[in-house]
Amino acid sequence: MSELKIVPMEVAHLAGVLEVEKQSFNDPWTEEIFHHEVTNNPFAYYVVALQGEEVVAYCGTWIVFEDCQITNVAVHPANRGQKIGDALMRHVIAHCQSNEVDRISLEVRVSNEVAQNLYRKYGFQDGGIRKNYYTDGPTTEDALVMWVELT
Repeated sequence: MSELKIVPMEVAHLAGVLEVEKQSFNDPWTEEIFHHEVTNNPFAYYVVALQGEEVVAYCGTWIVFEDCQITNVAVHPANRGQKIGDALMRHVIAHCQSNEVDRISLEVRVSNEVAQNLYRKYGFQDGGIRKNYYTDGPTTEDALVMWVELT
């Protein structure tokens, strides 16, 4: 297995990102959405995790002044359990700290305990519930709002 690299997402990564997205979500984002985020959103900071040249994971954020919202995180199912999500979180938190971000927030499925445990490892706390936030399956699911203060 080649060394994991985390680099800013570029248009050239979109095919790999879309494969991770398709394998990870019932209602995946489109190429147009990711293309807009990478090329036209001044608040967006997206990174990919590469093994060799293969995209195995990604994380997207919006950074507005001192706040960061994690918009999405996904690791290809074939690469889960290899601490890639952990590496993405370390990278994003370090990026936020170096850019004077005070707090990071995100939403996560109430059923996704693996992700919640990862976020808690980095100091994220429960901040509330967004009812029926996820509507991409046969039923809706609530989101747990989590946040961490970096200062």
